[in-house]
Parts: sequence; structure tokens; C-alpha cells
Amino acid sequence: MGLNMGNVLGLVFANMHDVTVSDLTKNRTMGSILFGGRYRLIDFTLSNMVNSGINEVGVITKSNYQSLLDHIGSAREWDLSRKKGGLHILPPFGNTHSVLYRGRLEALYGALSFIKASLCEYVVLSDCDLVTNMDFKPIVRQHVESGADITMVTTTGMFNADQTGKGTVVSVGEDNRVHDVLIRCPISGNCTMNLNIFVLRKDFLIDLIQNSVARGMYSFEESVLQARVKELKIVAYDYKKFYRKIDSLNSYYQANLDLIDVENSKQLFLPKRPIYTKVRDNGASKYGLESNVTNSLIADGCIIEGKVENCVLFRGVKIGKGTKVRNSILMQDTVIGNDCEINYVITDKNVNICNNRLLTSTAAYPMYIGKGASI
Repeated sequence: MGLNMGNVLGLVFANMHDVTVSDLTKNRTMGSILFGGRYRLIDFTLSNMVNSGINEVGVITKSNYQSLLDHIGSAREWDLSRKKGGLHILPPFGNTHSVLYRGRLEALYGALSFIKASLCEYVVLSDCDLVTNMDFKPIVRQHVESGADITMVTTTGMFNADQTGKGTVVSVGEDNRVHDVLIRCPISGNCTMNLNIFVLRKDFLIDLIQNSVARGMYSFEESVLQARVKELKIVAYDYKKFYRKIDSLNSYYQANLDLIDVENSKQLFLPKRPIYTKVRDNGASKYGLESNVTNSLIADGCIIEGKVENCVLFRGVKIGKGTKVRNSILMQDTVIGNDCEINYVITDKNVNICNNRLLTSTAAYPMYIGKGASI
């Protein structure tokens, strides 16, 4: 019998890692963070699910989700505006006993009625901190064939203490079974890291949520993965394709600039598996007679009259005459005046930088300018 991905429910955690990029999430969820010139982080997760055949998705929110609602709208762009299935926003306090969640288990408990109402047999859980083009079909297939209680998506490579100190490191045997789990353990070297994507049977997940919350447990990583690793059959799926994990302002900065490399863009934006986003009807970008743009990613609707080098410019950005912008990420509708010098800077939406300003930092610590600021 073939695999039916229509029998899989997708659950997306929009706020799960807000604290890791607190500058960018002051006014929005993790899933709402702008990325790559025209996308939001949640676009990658939703597009991966839709391209994999998952047509029922719930987005679990916590706070600051107005921008997320504005972006998703009716979910028409992802073909999730449907009478049956489709996309559902799941705010906190989904039932009378739920609380403002502290971890993944309490977040799932708030969405328990939605999970129970679904007719799907399997559930895919995913965060919004991963930029990749992932096919969930082989992951679900491995889960079904292995008879695992939980399948977690992992990747193996060289990681530093800062990366492992924010995530979960696992020990995997030759049978792909997880034998040990280390949470927020700052180690360096060759490690297998959890990418916060899981597959479970729906009935098993419901029992897991109810039993865990009844015992005051709220952390999926600590109370399930780590505490019950010997008891449950937890299997790893080794993911080897292109990805970028957003776990700090620096990783966000570098992940954006990585898209300037054509080879990286080719691995992320696949013709047969497009990344969908909200349509904004901008005109083509305009370049002045004295403009000079090199090694940069420029979205539509920009007006450039100065020099841009090694940058990512989002929709509607304006660069004045005599201005030099290097190694920077300028989000939507940022306006930079004339005769400015900008280097290693991240501007949020609607930032206005007046004429004759000099702003510079370093690649290790890029300067961040908040939404709506005027300098």
C-alpha cells in the first residue's frame, strides 16, 4: 500500500524559539521573521508540508501573533484555504484548563481538541527556526516502516558549544535508534543534533500529552525524549540536505547572506518544490544612473541610486544618491538617505536613516536597528 500523506496532520510551533532572537521577535513571532528578501520563516515550514502532500495544518501561537495573522491571511498562497482540512490558527488557551505554555507539551495540550478532531492517523511536529526545502514523505515512510514511537529529524556535522548549548544532541546507534539525549550541553566537535521535527501516531501523541500534563510535565525534550529514551523506540532520520538553523541574531544574519551564493539558493529554491509566500504587488526594482549593485540579493519594488555590495534588500527598500551599503540586511520599506555609509547592519521594517549618516559594525556582531526607528 502506498503512503497517503493526506493522512498526516501538520502542527507548526510559531513561537517556540522566540527568546533566541529576541531582537527580531519583540513585535512578532519566530515564524513571522522576515527572511531572504521576500519570505517569512514560517513560509518554509508551510511550503514543505504542502509540497509533501499534507493538507491539514495547525499553527500553534503564543503571543505577538498579529503579524503572523496578517501574513497568513486565508492561506490561499499555500493552497490551504479549504473547506476540509486547510490551515488553522491555534491561539493559547485552547481549552479551559490550558495555560500560557512553558514548553512543547503544554503548547500541544492547548491544541488538544484540534488534534483529537482530526481524522489523520499521523502527526508531523515542526518549529519555524529551520530554513530548508524538506520532503516529509520519506520521513513519514521511515516512521511507519520502523514501527517507531517517535521519529526525530537529525543532522550530523561539526558544531560549536554555542550551537549545542541551545539545542539537543543525541547519540544514535547503527539501527538509527536514539540511545542518549543531551539537552543544552555546550560541547564542540562532531555531533548529531535534533532539528526539532518529529513524527508520531496521533493516538500515541494524545496519550503522551494527557499523561505528561497530568504529571506537571511541560518539556517534550526533557520529559519525553530524555527521560523515556530507554523505554520508547525513538528513531532518528538523518537529514543531509541544505539547511540553515536560526538560533541567534548572528545566525540569522549569516543565513541571509548565504543565499547570495547561487549554489545555496539552488538547493533551497527548487523548481518542483517552490517556497510560497504572501503576494505583494510591487513593481520591478529601479536602478539610478549612478547606482552600482554587486553580489547582492534584491527583492522587487526597490529604488537604488547608490552603491550596494554583498547585501540582502527586501521589498520596497530605497537607497539614496552617494550612499554606500555593504554587508547588510535591509528589511521591508527601509529608507536610507543620501551620502550615507552602512556596513554590517540589520534594519527591521520601516527604518528611516537620514542623510549623511555613518553606521558600521562587524560580521561577528552586526548592528540591529529596530522596527520603525529613525536615525
